[in-house]
Amino acid sequence: MNVFSSVILAVQMLAALGMIGLILMQHGKGADMGASFGSGSSGSLFGASGSANFLSRSTAALATVFFVSTLALAYLGNARPVSSGSVLEGAAVSAPAPAAAGDAAVPPAAPAAGAEGAAQIPTK
Repeated sequence: MNVFSSVILAVQMLAALGMIGLILMQHGKGADMGASFGSGSSGSLFGASGSANFLSRSTAALATVFFVSTLALAYLGNARPVSSGSVLEGAAVSAPAPAAAGDAAVPPAAPAAGAEGAAQIPTK
């Protein structure tokens, strides 16, 4: 499970970095890096509007991958544990060893007055 979430996290990071690069290459306000790659020229490989469509569709595809990986990480992070029992039920309970003949037996502590069946909260 840990390896699976690491792979999803790597895909999410690559999608985020790819989106940053594609957004910076698009021609528009605040993204003038696209002008240096010829995204505004009509003689480019994709044509005048073809590069804008390619960049925007690629950005949308990477955004979809990013959102799906985010949802997958959230699901894996909130998944319930597989074990249905409690920790105390799974622990091996062993009886204390019997005291030797020469050892002094320590009597168990007496419960506080009025504490029959009530949970005790330690005080400072």
